[in-house]
Amino acid sequence: MKDYSFTESLQKFYDNLIEQLPGIVIGILIVIFGFLMASWIGQFTRKRIAARTQDPLMSKFLGKAIKYILIIIAIMIALRAAGLGGIATGILTAAGASALVLGFAFKDIGENFIAGIILTFNRPFDVNDTVEIGDVFGKVKALEFRYTKLKTFDGKDVYIPNSDVLTEPVTNFTEDGFFRWDFKVGIAFEDDIEGAKETVLKALRKEPNVIEDPEHQNFVIEDELATSTVNLKVFFWVDTKDFRRMAMITKGNVIRNVKEALLDAGYYMPADIQEIKLYGAEKEFPVRLSHNQDEKEKKKPSPPK
Repeated sequence: MKDYSFTESLQKFYDNLIEQLPGIVIGILIVIFGFLMASWIGQFTRKRIAARTQDPLMSKFLGKAIKYILIIIAIMIALRAAGLGGIATGILTAAGASALVLGFAFKDIGENFIAGIILTFNRPFDVNDTVEIGDVFGKVKALEFRYTKLKTFDGKDVYIPNSDVLTEPVTNFTEDGFFRWDFKVGIAFEDDIEGAKETVLKALRKEPNVIEDPEHQNFVIEDELATSTVNLKVFFWVDTKDFRRMAMITKGNVIRNVKEALLDAGYYMPADIQEIKLYGAEKEFPVRLSHNQDEKEKKKPSPPK
């Protein structure tokens, strides 16, 4: 009797399987076709958005989002086509019932995903912009569902959660393509300050990578009276599309050109003078010559007696 019941159950299972086999095959085909279509539509959407908006971050993010949504829809349709509509309904019901639990369990993931959606449509940077987010400084390389990827200038890949990007201060160095450098140069107290300032400005104009227009003006001011110099502060604008490398090379060229121009014009750039004062009953100040100087003194011929 038991063997008969088992055989009968096995036969019923086989019959049901054969009966549902066409639906299962159709469901598998729907999943495969849906995956291929989702990938194609995602790629097509990404390219279209990128062409219309010139925004690779937004296009990539939306392309992925549409792809995954279409894959989920295809799986639900496939389950119903295979006669497993109860499973599809159960998945949706379980997802709804567990939404609250998952919301607490994956709070950070949810926050970063929503932050990614917000950043897709409203963000303070584009791909390859040079930014500082918190204490991380580098170029923006990607905006994913959970994180924003930065490439630092010393070669590190830093993944910042999207929620932090929304809450941390973001400094964009390349949004409008301009950045102002500054440095100090000291001249002697007896030098002509106005003449030195004009010499510096002429040196700035000789550097091709220094920008000067009505909106971005370069200038020189008296900054401070130091111990042995009058310090001038030089302000000048550079292009930041290739920020850090080109901008720093330009700064180095400007500093060299200013130094050479001031020396050629006869200006003296003295080093800091240190004044030593002795207090108390000291009557002698011990001074020792360097080793090389001692050797020279020893080699000097003795005066004739």
